[in-house]
Amino acid sequence: MNKRQARLFAIVSTAIASVVFLGLTLDSHRQFDKLTNASTITDQVTRGKDVWHNNNCINCHTLFGEGAYYAPDLTKITQLRGEAYLRAYLKDPAKFYDENKHRRLMPRQNLSDGDIVSLIAFLDWVSKVDNQGWPPRPLLVTGATFPGSDRGAGASAPAAAPGGGAEDPVALGEAVFRGAVPACTACHSTAPNVNMAGPSLAGLASRTQSLLTSSDYHGQAKDLAGYIRESVLTPSAHIVPGAMYSADGKSFMPATYPSTLKPEQLDHLVAYLSTLK
Repeated sequence: MNKRQARLFAIVSTAIASVVFLGLTLDSHRQFDKLTNASTITDQVTRGKDVWHNNNCINCHTLFGEGAYYAPDLTKITQLRGEAYLRAYLKDPAKFYDENKHRRLMPRQNLSDGDIVSLIAFLDWVSKVDNQGWPPRPLLVTGATFPGSDRGAGASAPAAAPGGGAEDPVALGEAVFRGAVPACTACHSTAPNVNMAGPSLAGLASRTQSLLTSSDYHGQAKDLAGYIRESVLTPSAHIVPGAMYSADGKSFMPATYPSTLKPEQLDHLVAYLSTLK
């Protein structure tokens, strides 16, 4: 290729790349309103955005992977934690963690109830933006690990049913545990003493047997399978003690699973959780 051909090739390539870039940019702008659900941006959502900025939340947290990396990404936080949990947490974060033990440095912002509601509305709008799966990193909190490794040191693997394989209800149940919406792993660990937004599920089977025969139990379940179903479908039937798990007699456990889990998925989840001895 001589100089003239090289120059022509560079000019044509640059022109083509510029046209493609311009086209992609225009196409992205064309879809912004749809992708961001712009029609759902209310005055309260806008007020919540102001609360987010005025309190410099981005100095520690990220949205869509952008911001500081000192604290967890909050892009999907409302789907993972729910409004009840977030309302109580924002009111007084110190109730949820022992800062001497976990070094949780989330400051108490002294937000008004109105600011908290608006901030949650903003974060809920953020969670519903079609971000094409970004950021890929899962939410990380004290004691948590990446999906697939949450058993941690000292945790026991679930006992698979004889024969195993793709149709093994225990294996299918573990897939539900990690893939439900929201994923159970977002709030629960299967490692001993690793309490997150929800208590550790290590030793669930043995603990439940003792709980069901004690006067501290206030639900209706008669056995382990019934207790697991009750905890998933009507989480406030029995409140696990601890300020970080409930408020005003209501569990922070999402109440959406009755509509999002199919009956067979619930059966598989029960089978898996029943193996956590």
